[in-house]
Amino acid sequence: MNRRELLFAAAAAAGGGQSLLASPSRAAVPDTPAGDPADLTIAEAASAIRAGTLTAGDLTKACLRRIDARNPRINAIITPMREQALAQAAALDAEAGTGRFRSALHGVPIALKDNIDTADAPTTNASALLKDHVPANDAHVVQRLKQAGAIIVAKANLAEFAVSPTNATSHYGPVRNPWNEDHVSGGSSGGSGAAVAAGMCFGALGTDSGGSVRIPSAWCGVVGLKPTAGLVSNGGAGPGIAILDTIGPIARTVEDVALLLGAMTGYDPFDPASVERPREDYAAAPGRPASALRVGVPRRPFFDGLDPEVAGAVDTALKTLATIAGSVRDVDFRWGDLPEGAFTAPDLLSYHSRPFAERPDAYQTRTRNIMQMLTEMLDDPKGGSPSRKLGEHVAMIRSIAQRQRTIDAAFDGFDVLVLPTTKTLPPTVKAAVASEYGPGVEPLFSIENTMIFNLVGLPALSVPCGLSKDGLPIGMTIAGPRFSEAKLLALGAAYERRAGWRGRRPVGQDKRNNMVGRGEGL
Repeated sequence: MNRRELLFAAAAAAGGGQSLLASPSRAAVPDTPAGDPADLTIAEAASAIRAGTLTAGDLTKACLRRIDARNPRINAIITPMREQALAQAAALDAEAGTGRFRSALHGVPIALKDNIDTADAPTTNASALLKDHVPANDAHVVQRLKQAGAIIVAKANLAEFAVSPTNATSHYGPVRNPWNEDHVSGGSSGGSGAAVAAGMCFGALGTDSGGSVRIPSAWCGVVGLKPTAGLVSNGGAGPGIAILDTIGPIARTVEDVALLLGAMTGYDPFDPASVERPREDYAAAPGRPASALRVGVPRRPFFDGLDPEVAGAVDTALKTLATIAGSVRDVDFRWGDLPEGAFTAPDLLSYHSRPFAERPDAYQTRTRNIMQMLTEMLDDPKGGSPSRKLGEHVAMIRSIAQRQRTIDAAFDGFDVLVLPTTKTLPPTVKAAVASEYGPGVEPLFSIENTMIFNLVGLPALSVPCGLSKDGLPIGMTIAGPRFSEAKLLALGAAYERRAGWRGRRPVGQDKRNNMVGRGEGL
């Protein structure tokens, strides 16, 4: 099996069997006067809290009200953390009353992908296997966000164990796209992307081992960042593909993503992949000039086989970037030799070998098929003895590490790369659920434009760059060398301002569930 086939295996199609729609109990949340605070950005909400015109309680109730209104159809949230969030809000409002504000996130509600540990709510991984699992501790990044004053308002839906780019394999049912509920949100962090787009939270966290933050960000019309490998601790997230995984922020603007990233970063001595480096002021990055940045456009292979509407939107965006950056030119980017083979198998099966052997029927159909395929690729069917593949796996890890150390040199002559986030528009939920793994569904599950950045550990920012004729969002990726997040944020914010995307969101439905009031394509 070659790398291309393995990408499809890691991104396999929708789960079969009967799924359960989340149906949380709903205490009444009163309306707030004069508009809906749930539609504010993080930066706007932070300003309102400091000015005393809104409280953390106001923001939390607004998000809970939006969850009550939209989640029954979109299915972005598995667990609303109602009591916990309101208690957090009350405590933070008491602090604000004394003049203490922890950070720009003080009192701002966010959601977490439900494979990120929370000690006060279940972390299900969207699987029947873990539906009642409550971790002993918060994940490292959750601890950091709480210290910064963020409120955890909900746990977001995802593909079961984060192994689908359409988010259709969840035990709790597929996540629908807030822009058009007939379509998927993308995955595997589809609940996080959809919740942000629908105003159920001001920002959210996802995990990304092959595009799982960037794909739903592109398809839901929001901003998502896969940070440099090691910049954000993965402690308390997963199980996933450890050598590729990164936790990343999703929000409605580049500025908001920068605010989240600033709170998330920091060395974790308990995470062997965590990198200790000086603190950086990411919050200031979106305001920095981008006029000196040199943009490279790697046409091959990232522009091959594009949906025509994706191609048109990205080409228009490149013309806009040419009015912002110092230069925009096509480049022949040299990635070098990338690892081939079953690098996913030992990572995934290190967790799943026992539960898969004991309770295979507890997995959704497509997830079960993936685990079976990966198990068969190793010698021992139950993954219990050393495999002859272990040496290959170690060699792959070393190859990736070496590539991460040397890839920066390939950026000589330009500062960032720009390319389409995905090659296709979001498929319909019906198509995603019906499709099975195989060459015939390649357009639905292509992660070729995203997974490369996990393989080499580079940061990649997806920003909205247009709408299809049917009003489906399209995303553009800005990527750079390791630890170049500030440059990506600067260029992304400059593009966002120039293109006029900032503030666009799905704001209503007609009788066919198509989002209206969304504005024209860029």
